[in-house]
Amino acid sequence: MKKQQIFWLIFILLSIVCGIFAFDFYSQHKWINCILFSLVSLGCVVMAQTSALSYVQKTEKLLLAIQKKDFSLFPKTEENSLVDNAVKLYYQSKEEHLSQSSYKLLYEEILNQLEIGLMILSEKNNHWEVFYVNPVFLEILQIPKYNSWNLYENKASDFYKIIEQTNYENSQEFFDISINENTKQSFSLRTKKVQNAKHRFCIISLESVQKIIEQKEKLAWNNLMKVISHELLNTLTPVNSLIQNLEYIANQEIIEKEDQQDMKESLMIINSKSKQLLNFVDDYRQVAELPKPVFKTISLTQIVESALNFLKPEFEKNHIKIINLLENNTISADEKMIERCLINLYLNAIYAVSDNVERIIKTEIKTQNKRIILSVEDNGIGIQKEIQNKIFLPFFTTRSNGSGIGLTLSKSIIEAHKGYLNYRPLEKGSRFEIWFVE
Repeated sequence: MKKQQIFWLIFILLSIVCGIFAFDFYSQHKWINCILFSLVSLGCVVMAQTSALSYVQKTEKLLLAIQKKDFSLFPKTEENSLVDNAVKLYYQSKEEHLSQSSYKLLYEEILNQLEIGLMILSEKNNHWEVFYVNPVFLEILQIPKYNSWNLYENKASDFYKIIEQTNYENSQEFFDISINENTKQSFSLRTKKVQNAKHRFCIISLESVQKIIEQKEKLAWNNLMKVISHELLNTLTPVNSLIQNLEYIANQEIIEKEDQQDMKESLMIINSKSKQLLNFVDDYRQVAELPKPVFKTISLTQIVESALNFLKPEFEKNHIKIINLLENNTISADEKMIERCLINLYLNAIYAVSDNVERIIKTEIKTQNKRIILSVEDNGIGIQKEIQNKIFLPFFTTRSNGSGIGLTLSKSIIEAHKGYLNYRPLEKGSRFEIWFVE
């Protein structure tokens, strides 16, 4: 038994003993002794209560500090088990609070370093509040930071309306908005719902489409230079070696028939490598010197039908089923260039389904968020995840007879029309989407 419990029991026992004596003196009409022992008994009761209350008050103070998250105290353990457990609970809560604060600081610093805008909304009592927003997000929209989500309605009304339209559910959008009455800019917007039994969050990511394009262009140029360097080295290295061999033979006073045969074979190889290099340069010229499109109003459906008719013999020979879901939309574009782009996509799709028993190529035209989307989908082998980021790279190909410029050329054509060409992997097959401004 602990020390404070012994003292508490002593006071209780003394109060009981004094109470008995006081009652005995009362029965004997000894009033002075009765009053004296009554006061002593009462004093013992008060002392016992005071001792117990002091520990209860200390415990209440620690529990209140935990509740209010006030961890500025430095309590010490005492012999009283109630206070001792409260002190342990206090330091445990303090440690957890410090850990959470450290993790929060770390996570916020990581999110602040992101190059995309990020905002997290939390729902409280059917109202949305800003849980977190990083500096890039505020910089993109050029607005101050608010804790109340409703305040953004006045500062960024177009953005606010788009989020409201998503109903704070999972979505992906492309939209154009004007910031501070400047020229409209295109943005990629994603929303993600996160929910548990007590809380609901909406994670919003915002990124400038122009910035995405610039980053991809820089990466594409770096990859292109690697491809060009590789192609040039593969061609010029053997040619240089053969030229050195020809120089050695030419410097001899007498050239024997065997050397003449070596010279002939060397010249044939040099000629072949030169043609290979010229073909490479010509392929590059097609991509680099893409002619400007001649714009006129054309029917997108008619272009699809024209491309399908052009490749009809290939579809029939390979027993490919064609599915069309075509809305009647018109665009301002160069008819021949768009048809060439479509033919490239269809040729890739024909190759992709060549090993299938059931071969399907599906074409769809639809309107979404003031964009016209033309998609070509196949149920083929798909594209391996490891090379998906390289498919638009010039001269990159996995086909033995491929030039590696089909998708690059198609992408350049669509970008010349101020559109986008995107690849989307499917559970079985591939889907290429062409986005036009309506």
